[in-house]
Amino acid sequence: MEKLFYPAVFRIAEEGSFTVSFPDIPECLAQGDDLTQAYEMAADALELAVSTYEKQQRPLPVGSDPRAVAPGADAFLVIFEFDMLAYKRRTNSRAVKKTLSIPQWMNEAATARGLNFSQVLQEALLAKIQTG
Repeated sequence: MEKLFYPAVFRIAEEGSFTVSFPDIPECLAQGDDLTQAYEMAADALELAVSTYEKQQRPLPVGSDPRAVAPGADAFLVIFEFDMLAYKRRTNSRAVKKTLSIPQWMNEAATARGLNFSQVLQEALLAKIQTG
């Protein structure tokens, strides 16, 4: 599950500020003085909520079908995309040492071409992860 989509309900307060709630993640709430600030705060709150679920090894909530969410009066719906792979790249890029075996001929050919084994392995793993 690389990309997650969650509907958020933006409610307009009397003074023009906004509150934001995520129906699928009740503990995920945000607010802002204007639309831009509310959106940014909601994105941060969603990242915090999803990362908390991950750290606690709880299953991530499935995002509701936007057609099933009725925002109500003085409110509107916004769909937030959360890219789990991008989040993990940004927050957990600590290097981990791995031992592996390759055929001798492959080692000699790669060394002769000056290939960086770590770089090649990372690129190959990323391509494999992205294609499933």
